[in-house]
Formats: sequence, structure tokens, C-alpha cells
Amino acid sequence: MFAIKSLTDYLFGKGDQENVADISQGQLYIVRPLSPKGYSELIFKDSAAYIRRTGQQFHYQLVIQRAYEEGEEELLDDEGAEAGTVATLDNKDERTFQLDEHLHFRVDLKENGEVVLAWRDLSGDEGDLFEFVCDESTRPETATTFEVVATQCQFERKYRRSHQYATEGDLKEFDFDDEPEIPTASPVASPALSPNSQALTELRDATPSKPTPKAIMARDSTKKPATPAKAVQQTPTKAPAPRTVPTATETLADEEAELHLFDFASGTFVLQDESVQAIVTGTGNWTYWLQITGEKHQWLGQQVTPDINPVFNFEYLSFIFNHYAEDGSAYSWLLKFKDRETEEKFQEGLMQALWEHLNEAKWGKTIKDAERDYVLDAFNDLVIEDEADDAREREAAEEDEEEDEFEDAQDRRSEPDFDSDEEEDDPVNLDEDGNVNSQLAVGANVDRSFVVRGNKIGVFKHTEDNKLEFNTSINNVANMKGKKFAPSKVMLHAQDRNMVLQNPDDPNSVYRMDLEVGKVVDEWKVHDDIPINIFAPENKFAQTTGEQTFLGLSKNALYRVDPRLSGNKLVDAELKQYTSKNDFSAAATTEKGYIAVASNKGDIRMFDRLGINAKTALPALGDPIIGLDVSADGRWVLATTRTYLLLIDAEQKEGSKYAGKLGFEKPFSKDHKPQPRRLGLTPQHIAQFQHETGAPLSFTPARFNTGEGKDESTIITATGPFIVTWSLKKVLAGRKDPYHIKRYAEEVKADNFRYNSDKNIVVALPNEVDMVRRTALQRPTRESIMATPRRAAAGRGSYLGRNEIVNSPY
Repeated sequence: MFAIKSLTDYLFGKGDQENVADISQGQLYIVRPLSPKGYSELIFKDSAAYIRRTGQQFHYQLVIQRAYEEGEEELLDDEGAEAGTVATLDNKDERTFQLDEHLHFRVDLKENGEVVLAWRDLSGDEGDLFEFVCDESTRPETATTFEVVATQCQFERKYRRSHQYATEGDLKEFDFDDEPEIPTASPVASPALSPNSQALTELRDATPSKPTPKAIMARDSTKKPATPAKAVQQTPTKAPAPRTVPTATETLADEEAELHLFDFASGTFVLQDESVQAIVTGTGNWTYWLQITGEKHQWLGQQVTPDINPVFNFEYLSFIFNHYAEDGSAYSWLLKFKDRETEEKFQEGLMQALWEHLNEAKWGKTIKDAERDYVLDAFNDLVIEDEADDAREREAAEEDEEEDEFEDAQDRRSEPDFDSDEEEDDPVNLDEDGNVNSQLAVGANVDRSFVVRGNKIGVFKHTEDNKLEFNTSINNVANMKGKKFAPSKVMLHAQDRNMVLQNPDDPNSVYRMDLEVGKVVDEWKVHDDIPINIFAPENKFAQTTGEQTFLGLSKNALYRVDPRLSGNKLVDAELKQYTSKNDFSAAATTEKGYIAVASNKGDIRMFDRLGINAKTALPALGDPIIGLDVSADGRWVLATTRTYLLLIDAEQKEGSKYAGKLGFEKPFSKDHKPQPRRLGLTPQHIAQFQHETGAPLSFTPARFNTGEGKDESTIITATGPFIVTWSLKKVLAGRKDPYHIKRYAEEVKADNFRYNSDKNIVVALPNEVDMVRRTALQRPTRESIMATPRRAAAGRGSYLGRNEIVNSPY
């Protein structure tokens, strides 16, 4: 097999794309080297080869489709009708073959530069082959890629699982290069062609009256043979030099495994060592070390931190993680264990190390058995194991493709033409003070988005064709004494007529901006001794109503803020204050006003009302939670950490004392804690992201799409220049491709869905604001990750620059 080229460009392409690989020009022959007839038959003189998805998961077809010149199809039909013959071997314009190992599919680069695809004719005699002779314009690497895509498709069909975890050794099973040499397909005309059809073909090739497409021109037999083509060789990823191993004070795990390294060029894990020891040790002061050692080689060492992004997959007996060299370069490694028991022992040792590092407490003494399972489950890669789930996954995939096709069609119909030059407008320069966009608030009652930039707020209108149009801006945000400040947090309030602002220099107060006059009109002091670090709406849709109260949190207290009170605005009767420092970091509410609160310790509390103890407290994973959202009905809780998201089902299941109730309403029993779903990028994609950007993973607070009467269907976040969305349906179905991405030229500062829709996303970049269709996001592939970064496409109207800052109200 040729050098492997990236396949994920194809198999993880757009979900609504029928063909996953193609070669656009060539001729199809059937060759019978052992037949007494001793000839080859030309089936299609001008055709294209495709690898095509089918309606059944893990099944693909090899398709050869005939191409016609203008008028040729009609003429052949007439000739065939008159002569009572057929124009091709079986009167079809398309040949399809089930793509599996029985075809012995392979590719050959001949010495004269000709590229040939060959596979067995399973309905013919022994030795009979179909050969697709590629047009001379076909690049060798195109055929190479086609072959490897075919190999991965065969792997999926045989093992009924994604090729994503297939190693180079696994794919070798479908390498048939040891077959007899592919015989030359002679350009002798097929005996099945009628005399009239054959005459038509010869006449067409000889007639100079109009230009003849290159795809159907006969090869020039007098041309000097080309230099033998070589497959494009890409430098394989090499392991970095190992680091010095620190002195160990204890050993938490020591297990044998195979070691594989993710190769950026091929998009596969490549075997490095068949037998290594994976060792997790403590090195003192709550630090831990992962060391991979072979018999002859120290492969790598890495401190155990959240940045390793550990993913365990017990179906494949594998553990995938990231490793960072001293220069900051990211690599993705895979350990493959001999059995489940070995992997479980290694998992517990590694997760103990990570948990103790984050919590600075001993795993066995602090965490209970049920909580330990909760922590371990969060880092398992959920898999599909039964046929019913397979069927649900296929159904979900088909529905997604239909929905995407419908949405694309709707968007194309509603989207007017615009000047293409507008898309390439250069951004306006930064303000002289160096400010950039930092906060985003999306209106619910008004079709506006508000973007904070220093002490200014830009207002952008949502147009009917789903674009943004610069409307106005509010300049010189200042407190009641006229002192300017840059809001560090904002929240739309009271039917979008007001905006609540946080001044980082005044921790005990918030400010009300009247958006109809464009200035701060009130200071709401919460309490003399209790700061307001976080605020959240009274309920999920309070923003759309005239509700005046809202929630406030300090590091160890939560309470209600009522601006109608005289003096301090904190409602004393609805204050819940903890003596310990809980370090609260985020809060969210449901439609009924149930409250979820998270902390920098990584724990989550659920309340049905203020002023009482939490009904449910979920264990801390240890990673600080920087964002929190809840579905309107309270079923789903979504937490964001720097390197992953957590999706938690708050509904209690059968067998529980309170089955059917939410964790907000009744506590989970110790034996029925919810199983968290860890949503993250694969370690391979993380390594590719960092390889491209040079920056570590850092998610923005993730959110569901929101709208009254609308079910949550999509999750959005961003890291660096990438927007990332997860399909909730795909996540719950256990799909391996649940997220899509879009790359921008600059870091994404803030993002959210347009209210009442999951189709359009508002994106704030440092100097631009964009509205992008969700269907414009792509599956993460080497191509989409490396895609040329784009600027926002909504034109100058989306830029918030120095010359557009005016002191006019919205």
C-alpha cells in the first residue's frame, strides 16, 4: 500500500455529502487474463470512480459512473433501439460494488505513470478483474488517498466500528499488494458495443470540429513514457525526546500495554512499541508523573494534569492522551491493553493521581465509592454495544442529514446575493487604547446583540436574512459619579430594556444601564460585607419578562437581589451562606426557577429554591467550572471546564427512590448518582488544534440553544479561533462524530445562539462580530482544522472600530 495520506478529510466530511472520495476521470475495463478469449473489454470510455455512503452504517459502495458528452446519450439510445443491441455490457450507466475485503481492492502505479484501480470480478471466472484506468491528469496522491479511504471502509464493514481507532497494523489486513501483478487493460473496444455505437465512438475521437474534452481523448501512443509516479511522501510524526524522570515517592499504577503515536500526516495511530510499561507515580507535593518505558527505550514522561485530556475506551481496550514536549508541541498517544482488567487498574491509578493533584486530598480517605465511580465514569468514552443502539444511531444520522439538507436549502432561499468584495473587507484598526471585544449578550425580546469593548457597548441588529448590521454604540460607560469602567460581566434584564453591568472595581454593587437612553441610571448596592461575583436571571426566560429580581452569588453565598428594596438590595430571608469557602464560579436557572451552582473545585449543587441546603450535591472532579447552563425543563445540566464539558442528566432513573424526579427536587441516593457525559475534543484533534495554533485548549462557557417552547438540541462553545458545536441528539445516541467546528482568523472571544433558534450563531472576535449559520460548521478533519482562517463575512457593518463609536442611544 502507498504511503498513507489523511483519510479523515473524507470519512469525516460533511454529513450530507454522499460521496466520501472520488477520482473524476478514467476508463473502466473488465480484464480476463485467464480467459481463452484473451482480451479486455472497455465498459465505460469516460467515467468517474466514487466511494459512496449507503443507508446502512459501516457499509460503503465502490461506484463507477459513466459520463456522457452533450447529445451522446440520446444518440446511443437511438442507435441501440434501431439495432436491438445494448451500448454497454449490461445496459447500465453505473456499476456498484459492495466495498469489502472480498474485492481485494488495490491501486497500482505503473512505470509509464499510469494509475490503475483494480478489484476482483466476484461474478466472473477466476482471475477476472475490473480495472479503472485513471486519466493521465490524475495525481498519484489522489489515487493513494482513494485507496486508503477504501481500506478504512473495509475495516468498518468487517468490524462494524469506526476506523478512528484503527492502527496502521489493523489496516494492513486490507493490503492486497501481494496479489499477482495487475494485467494491462488493452484499449480494445468491447465486443458488446454495436457497430453503430463503435463507429460513433471512433468518429467522436477523430472529429476536430469542436474541442474534445480531455476526459474522452485517446491517449497519444507516441508520447514518451512519463517518469514513474511516486506517491507523495509526508514526513511521519516523530516522538519527541523524553524528559528526565523525577524521583518517585509512590507507585499508583504499573501496567503493560502497546504504544501507538498519532501521525498527523496519515491521520492514524502508528505502532511504536509492542510492549511498554505505563507507570503512574507520585512525586511529592500533590504532583504525579506518567512514564512510558519500553525494553530498550524511554518513550515519554508527562506530569499528570488536566491537559493530558485522558480518554478511556473499554470497547477497544485503549487509553488516549495528550503529551506536551518542552517546546509546547502537542502529541497524541494511545495505549492498548491486553484486557479490560488491566485497563481498569491503570485507569484507577491515573484518575487517582489526577484527582489528588486537583483536590490536594487523598483519594481513598476523602472520596466515597459512589463518588469514585462518578469521577471514573466522566472520563470513559461512551460506546454503542447493542443492535438497538446501532439502529437508533443510524436513524439519528439519517435524520441529521435530512435536517441539514433542509436547513441548507432554506438558508439558500432566504439569503440574498451580496457583493463578494464585501466578504473580504479588512477589519477596522483597534482602538488606540488597545481594547478588543470581550462580552456578548444576545437579545430575546429585541433582535439585537450587544458587544462590550472596553467602556463601550456596540449594538448590532439581526437582519431578516440572518446577518448582523451595525446599529449604534454606547460610549463612555460610567458609574453614577461619572467614573468610566469596562464591564466585566453583563446580563440583559426586564424585556431587554435594561442591562445589568458588573464593575470589577466595585465588587459589592452592580449597575443598571437603561438601553433606551444609552447610559447607566442606577447603582444597586447588594450588601456591605457580601460581594456579588456572579449574577443570573431569576428563571431561564426572565429576560423576556418584566421580572425585577435576579440571583447573586459570592464565593460562598447565594441570594436574591431585589432592586426595589431601599438600601441594600440583598433579600436577607433568601440568603444561603456557607462557612467554608466553596469558591462558587457559575450559576444557571431553569424555567421554573430551579438553581444550579458550580464552583472552582468542580462540584455542582442543585437547589429548588433559595435560602435552603442543596437538594443534590455532585462530587467535584477537581477542574474549575467556568460556565454553567441548564435546559429549560431542568433535565440537562451543562458545565464547562477549560478542557472539556460535562453533560449531566438530572432526571432520576428507575430503581431510584425518587424515579422521575429531578435532582433539583429530590436528592440522588448514594447508589444512584447520575452518570456524567464528558464532552471533549478527541486527543488527536486537540493535538492538531495546538499544532495549528500554538495555544492550549481553553473553552468559552458552553450554552444550549434557547427559546420558549423550543427543545434544546445543540451546544455551543469555542476554543482559540475555533467555534465548536455538539448535537445533543448525537451525544445521547453515543455517536463518535457529535461535534462540528469552524475556524476563524482570530480568537473567538464570546459566542451564543440567536434567541429562539439553533440555526444561527453570533460570534464576537477581537475586532469583528459575525452571525454564522450552524450548517456552515464542518466535521473536524485535518482539512477543516488546517483550513485557511476566515474573517467574519458580514461586512464592515459588523466591525466595532474607533470611528463607529458614537454616544447615541439604541
